[in-house]
Amino acid sequence: METERIAPVPRRSTDPRTEDTGTTSLPARARALATLLVERPVSLYAAAVLRIGYGFLYLAFLLREFPHRDEIWGPGSPWTPTLARELFDQTGWASVLTLSDSRTYFECCYAAALVVSALFTLGWRTRILSVLFAVVVASFHARSIFMTDGGDNLILLMTVCLVLTACGRRWSLDARRARTRPARKPRSRTAPLPALRDAGKTLTTTLHNCAMFVIAAQVCFLYGSAGLYKVQGGTWGNGTALHYVLNLQLFRPWPALSQLADQYPLMIAVTGYLTVLLQVAFPFTLFGRLKYPVLAALLGMHLGIALLMGLPLFSGAMIVADTVFLPDRFFTSLSQRTRSLATRKNKPPTAPTPLPQQTRTEGAKSVSRPLA
Repeated sequence: METERIAPVPRRSTDPRTEDTGTTSLPARARALATLLVERPVSLYAAAVLRIGYGFLYLAFLLREFPHRDEIWGPGSPWTPTLARELFDQTGWASVLTLSDSRTYFECCYAAALVVSALFTLGWRTRILSVLFAVVVASFHARSIFMTDGGDNLILLMTVCLVLTACGRRWSLDARRARTRPARKPRSRTAPLPALRDAGKTLTTTLHNCAMFVIAAQVCFLYGSAGLYKVQGGTWGNGTALHYVLNLQLFRPWPALSQLADQYPLMIAVTGYLTVLLQVAFPFTLFGRLKYPVLAALLGMHLGIALLMGLPLFSGAMIVADTVFLPDRFFTSLSQRTRSLATRKNKPPTAPTPLPQQTRTEGAKSVSRPLA
């Protein structure tokens, strides 16, 4: 009697990454995203650029306003500390500058703000200095809130987010100290200290990645909302918006330069349309190589704003914020090329190699002549 052979039923794969249905691939993608979120900090070089950029910008801002510090933030300001405290009761803001009306106290706070901004830029004890820098920016912002603009608001938002990032792991004194520190002896994995260290590392990585995502989302919202707001305006639709901007007395640091740029209406119209297009399309160009020319065009736009409208703080804050979209490989390749160029420049010139000798025999004699 012949037995019927039954073909074995193939086992179904339990790995959700090999499933074809969308219902099972979704959890796999979610797990991969969660793994990326908690295991490896992203954009460490971009975070370092944000730290250096905003620290240097605020340090330069405080030094620029040093002769006018008392009229803007001090006891001699028309917006007195008493008025500021009354406004704080309504808005919920706070400032260390209003804790005392003493001029000596204000001068000490200003000197401390300069020191904190410089050390934060250099990346010394970044965990502590990032909190102190956020307190400094928030205190000066709240003390004279009616004199702030979009650049001040952006710097305040970014400094608060930088508190949660690991912005001191690259291009900082902390990173240099970590490289020169001797390696610690490995401890037993059964001890509670390594487990706490691993938990702290996971928490730090998660907070860093979430903060960098918030910074990127904030920049996308800023560009997108600005572009959509311009689309609704009639002057941006007919290409005359920049003409009116160039003729505003409040934003003409160099009137002759503004008049020169205003003599080319076609260029003004094309620049206005290109500005709106870049701002609206910016969030949709971040997932490909098209973002590099877009970022370069935005860099030129902000340089033009700083030059023609006299808004260097706002332009600098936006340029620094745009670097959050540059990956780490961009900064590593840039630093490698810079080092190779510096090495090639400092390399001493080598002596020319002598020409090889050509030997030929003429009769019984051997004649050696250099190759021409």
